[in-house]
Amino acid sequence: MKRLQIALYGSLVIAVLGMVVFIGGLVTEVFAGWNSQRDTFISPIIQLSLGGLCLATVMFAIWFALAGWLLARQSRYQGSGYGDAYRLIEAFRFREAIPLLERSIHEGKETAEVLMLLTSAYAYAGQLGKAQATADRAVSLFPDDPGSYITLANGYRLQATYDEAARALKKAADLAPEQPVVWAELGFIQRFAGENTAAMDSFQKAAQYPMPAMYGVRVYYHLLHHYQSGGQMQEAVRATAKMMSARDGLAVWKSGLAALEGTAYGQALHYEITAIEQALAEADAGNLG
Repeated sequence: MKRLQIALYGSLVIAVLGMVVFIGGLVTEVFAGWNSQRDTFISPIIQLSLGGLCLATVMFAIWFALAGWLLARQSRYQGSGYGDAYRLIEAFRFREAIPLLERSIHEGKETAEVLMLLTSAYAYAGQLGKAQATADRAVSLFPDDPGSYITLANGYRLQATYDEAARALKKAADLAPEQPVVWAELGFIQRFAGENTAAMDSFQKAAQYPMPAMYGVRVYYHLLHHYQSGGQMQEAVRATAKMMSARDGLAVWKSGLAALEGTAYGQALHYEITAIEQALAEADAGNLG
């Protein structure tokens, strides 16, 4: 699987390089004026440029073929309804996703990923009892998979049982100590549970690794205020810069607020997002508070 992923990313990188060569060759030809001096043959620069275009075309074709094969393979592994269910959950159509995921389980595709999606679908659809039972089953079937404990924590979080969610995420962090998303999620839950000191420790561990923007914007917001309150202004400036560079990630959290409407967690997240937007506005104005 890792070799296929390397081939997938490698072909994409080579394709991009081919496009760079193609565009660079065209630009060079325009400024060098080869054709105005030698109009009887194709210049070496144009030949190189066309070679880059051909390379990019071939590599893009390989990339799309590999990507399609991997998606088909994942669908076979996770069950026939997994791919459609994933897209439905992305569109917050949780009730429609449930029967598809249940079908995957009936087909014998009861993986940690399927159970994670089904737990989320049940929870967001208001079927908290089924969500809890599915999360417990994920842990019982896959006790060494950190994703199982993230699934369990998600179920507890939507019930505002933050202490239990934090315990589950600590187990996930023990199993995957180099995963910044796990540390970030643990820090978020610890804050909601009132464990602010522990939350800052988790955020600092998350900040040791590159993380997606949706996590970075929240993590660095909390670290910013932590450093400000401790008078660590140099660290606060760095946290502000990283928060601002990850600001696009806030849109992901905002898009999910509608699905969380009416829950204690959703309300807490709404207040946090509002505070982050205010902090970003102040940072844009050059005010670090």
